[in-house]
Amino acid sequence: MPHTSRPLRKLGFLTIGLYDEDDPGRGHESTLQLIELGERLGFDSAWVRHRHLQYGISSPVAVLAAATQRTRRIELGTAVTPLGWENPLRLAEDLATVDVLSGGRLNPGVSVGPPMFYDRVKDALYPQTAEAEDFGYGRVERLLDLVRGEPATGAGGREGFEVFSDRVQPHSPGLGSRMWYGGASLRSARWAGEHGMNLLTSSVVKAEGPEEGPADFATVQLSHIRAFRAAHPDGEDARVSQGLVVIPTDSASPEQRARYERYAAERLPRTAVPQGPGRMMFAPDLVGTSEVIAERLQAHAAFREVDEVAFALPFTFEHRDYEQILTDIATKLAPALGRRSGT
Repeated sequence: MPHTSRPLRKLGFLTIGLYDEDDPGRGHESTLQLIELGERLGFDSAWVRHRHLQYGISSPVAVLAAATQRTRRIELGTAVTPLGWENPLRLAEDLATVDVLSGGRLNPGVSVGPPMFYDRVKDALYPQTAEAEDFGYGRVERLLDLVRGEPATGAGGREGFEVFSDRVQPHSPGLGSRMWYGGASLRSARWAGEHGMNLLTSSVVKAEGPEEGPADFATVQLSHIRAFRAAHPDGEDARVSQGLVVIPTDSASPEQRARYERYAAERLPRTAVPQGPGRMMFAPDLVGTSEVIAERLQAHAAFREVDEVAFALPFTFEHRDYEQILTDIATKLAPALGRRSGT
């Protein structure tokens, strides 16, 4: 089988950490155990996604703080933190703190735009300023400046017995270079490149051009990756991570295999044409043996342009399913993609 033009260098996975409302501790513990398993299996990174006012991880930074104390090597990321829910200064403090606790392993991914269902949540989230909040790229720029050590105020110095800093504390050198932007559009990809961020691209992209324009997911995603690198100071060396839903079945039971295939089949219709006024495009979930999945990835135009992945675990599965999927990804799929253990 031919290798990708960019050999797979970093192997990661993403989870949303679902839980039962009556027993949230078990779901959070499951997430931490999967991160520990990922480290043992040789994954390079583990990512968690925000789920606000849902039964998934609402505070990935807190969960990753716990993960820093249960792992030693694996990188820890958010994919992604929607900044519409965050105060950039407070978030910068939390990110720097977790990065220090991890020994420099944090990879924060962020995005902009109004919070989902903003009309429903705005009075609880911003009761006095809902109509004045700016959810544009400026919010990311503020966070980047603060994480990178730019002054937050001009009020540093000593006040009585207390000493104050002009910049966010703790300051974690290197964190600024590990900031990622989760972009689904060509505009976002270019913006992230221009601002020296890394790019997270997932199984969702925004179709560009007129209604009759191209509707091929891989081609659209490829255009985003190339536009990002063209705008980035590091050019072709700029980091891009791809996050498709991948479900290998090598060691799955017949019952698991059938359930995985039903899951993918139920989600397949949305991949046929761009969805909604935003013309969002979804990649099909990849289910099958590692050999079959590797062949499909090798034929994926955007996959051939990346050397980092954060394969997304499917929603609503059981802990034992995730263990099987992660084990097959690490031991079967990664070698089939040309990744050698420890590289």
